[in-house]
Amino acid sequence: MSLAEVRHDWQKAEIEALFALPMNDLLFKAHSIHRETFDPNEVQISRLLSIKTGACPEDCKYCPQSARYDTGLEKERLLEIEKVLTEAKSAKAAGASRFCMGAAWRNPRDKDMPYLTQMVKDVRALGMETCMTLGMLSSEQADQLADAGLDYYNHNLDTSPEYYGDVITTRTYQSRLDTLSNVRASGMKVCSGGIVGMGEQATDRAGLLQQLANLEHHPDSVPINMLVKVAGTPFEKLDDLDPLEFVRTIAVARILMPKSRVRLSAGRENMSDELQSMCFFAGANSIFYGCKLLTTPNPEENDDMTLFRRLGLHPEQGPQANIESDSALLAQASAKQDKSTKQFYDAAAL
Repeated sequence: MSLAEVRHDWQKAEIEALFALPMNDLLFKAHSIHRETFDPNEVQISRLLSIKTGACPEDCKYCPQSARYDTGLEKERLLEIEKVLTEAKSAKAAGASRFCMGAAWRNPRDKDMPYLTQMVKDVRALGMETCMTLGMLSSEQADQLADAGLDYYNHNLDTSPEYYGDVITTRTYQSRLDTLSNVRASGMKVCSGGIVGMGEQATDRAGLLQQLANLEHHPDSVPINMLVKVAGTPFEKLDDLDPLEFVRTIAVARILMPKSRVRLSAGRENMSDELQSMCFFAGANSIFYGCKLLTTPNPEENDDMTLFRRLGLHPEQGPQANIESDSALLAQASAKQDKSTKQFYDAAAL
């Protein structure tokens, strides 16, 4: 009998009971499911680029891109397509199989759509998977992106419905669910997760995962972010989340959504190799890779590849990745590159 049963009827009490399991029991259950559904030593690699930075009108208390907070962030206009392609080529050369493009908008404007759809077409022509996060989408906008060939659309739920009002007041929880519905109806794959360490309770982490797992279709990709506390944001002085609680969140996400990619997103710079190793064992099998994120650090490519080699992990090498070998990837990742002009997106702001 398969352990990786796909369900959409999880009760809150069931999920809280998983969180309460002894750590060894929880990890064994999560890893067994992970091993049944994925190559346990393969990790999908994504690169994330900000194509429009800062001046977002939303009031998300974790986000340095909000126009409401003084975080010292300089706003940028929508990047030219050629600049985006230059970064996509660099990402592919460093081993990324998926290129994600993020804009600090409440929602894209209709006049921006031709530029966005052309970006998608051009990046796909490089042989990479594509992902965008642009805020809320109408059904018409979702259809346009799908017609252009966008593979994934990211729109996080952030936290539980109960705690949501303590995090953001300018966008409703239902609006986030509506965008996910529009994305799924268009035929694109859904990337949706949340952020932990925002002062929420354990029951809120269970509530977030319940919302994701009880969608009509599980998200294809589930990013789990650890809050990166940025000076100037309302959440800059929150207490750190217990790292083992983060591992538990990864493990429960794997159990509830056995066939989804579970991604380690923001906060990895502050995670030890040992903590990341536990997360990979618990079922995480995707990372954002490479240069630092827009406002927060991220491990360098060579650090990640060194850790992969120590753990016996390898990058996903599907037809779109087009990587000759792990050793070649490691050599590329170790090469010195000037990263001073790169504008990589803060995964916590998705």
